[in-house]
Amino acid sequence: MTQLLKSLLTATTLLLFTQISFAQTACANRGDLDALYCDANKDMVADVPTDSSKWKNPSTLIFTYTPVEDPAKYENVFKPFTDYLAQCTGKAVKFYQVQSNAAEIEAMRSGRLHVAGFSTGPTVFAVNKAGAIPFAVKGDAKGFQGYNLITIVKASSPYKTLTDLKGKRVAHTSPSSNSGNLAPIALLPLLGLTPGKDYDIKFSGKHDQSVLGVATGDYDAAHVASDVFERMAERGQIKESDFRVIYRSQRFPTSSFAYAHDLEPALATKMLKCFADYRFPASMQKDFDGADRFVSINYAKDWDVVRIVDKAAEAAAKK
Repeated sequence: MTQLLKSLLTATTLLLFTQISFAQTACANRGDLDALYCDANKDMVADVPTDSSKWKNPSTLIFTYTPVEDPAKYENVFKPFTDYLAQCTGKAVKFYQVQSNAAEIEAMRSGRLHVAGFSTGPTVFAVNKAGAIPFAVKGDAKGFQGYNLITIVKASSPYKTLTDLKGKRVAHTSPSSNSGNLAPIALLPLLGLTPGKDYDIKFSGKHDQSVLGVATGDYDAAHVASDVFERMAERGQIKESDFRVIYRSQRFPTSSFAYAHDLEPALATKMLKCFADYRFPASMQKDFDGADRFVSINYAKDWDVVRIVDKAAEAAAKK
């Protein structure tokens, strides 16, 4: 039995190696994409499989939204839209609650998730590791929404500048988060504060947990997305006057909406039109800072600044 298992494992390993080798040979360009995907047209996202037998046309579309806050809350927030999407596509639509960015990316990579809202930083991971194709961002007639990386401290604290945070308890959100981790690692050293060197990075898990952690004194400071901070203040979860913003970055695009690269092209086209035609009801506009629609974006162009931060953070991590 032991010898049989060894033989099977050897055969499986050889088959996997052969498949990967073939994929690498057959793909003319891959860029930063995982070996599972190809980018022959060099638009920086995964191509639709050339073999139509690999296209997916599920009877139920699985949809989710980035877990920046309570996933259950967003299932309710998006219900008017998911009801509309079901009617528009003729498919059942199920909201899938995820508890982390990593879980969301893995769900699309494994084929369990068809369309999703990804946070800004994790969008790059979703594209490269899960074959996600970003197509829209929340916005209005003027364009898509954005946000800033902000560094917050309690208003009553003595901290006034970034360099005051050396040796302090500073919260980051999660490793793949743009404003919560990647942007601080890339941008702050130029301003005299190097995360991981000038202070030990403490991951809170989510932006709202970082904010609340500063409020309760668990952290001296936190790097968070400005839009999450502002929404928490608007909802009465925090008082903005209890905090001081000691740093604000340039503007980043907010969370992207992306679909799995292997959806049947006709289904993907139909779904994109459904997104483009939809107008948010008053309840969604309230929850999304006045956004009233999904605004089309181009990943190669509109995520350029995010990829720059990602590359800089990656280089810094290797030092």
